[in-house]
Amino acid sequence: MSLLDILYYPDAQLRRTASAITNVDGKIATLADRMLETMYAAPGIGLAATQINVHERLVVIDVSEENNTPLVLINPEILTSEGEEEMQEGCLSIPGVYETVKRPAEVRIAAIDREGNPFEMDADGLLAVCIQHEIDHLDGKLFVDYLSPLKRNRIRKRMEKWIRDGANLDDIPERP
Repeated sequence: MSLLDILYYPDAQLRRTASAITNVDGKIATLADRMLETMYAAPGIGLAATQINVHERLVVIDVSEENNTPLVLINPEILTSEGEEEMQEGCLSIPGVYETVKRPAEVRIAAIDREGNPFEMDADGLLAVCIQHEIDHLDGKLFVDYLSPLKRNRIRKRMEKWIRDGANLDDIPERP
């Protein structure tokens, strides 16, 4: 399979709200497989369909060190959240930028798996953060939205310059 192109902040397409998937079929399973391949190659631990300019509610995640525990979430939604945790986050759409974000420490979600089966699951730690981060993408929200306007503006300007200069992944913009 070929890798998918990842959109970079501040691309306006990253702000689009994704639509619910009404038919879980082979096309969705193939898209999930291609997203996983792209995420692993990037490398990353999560990728939302919005980040590849597909505006459907599909997320892939793998927080394992060995990259052997892929999780496919179709139409994910957070049912409950508890606690509070601060963790440093990064994003494949904003390479080279890592900032501390405060989010709920534990979540319970509902989703559909790649075979079309609905399920619920509890998550905490890095997995909970990653799930929330990716669901935010489906809602047109980025982790920089949790930062101060000054930080967000500095990151946007740095990313715009990096994109103007050719967006070479060997020359990722340094942290502002």
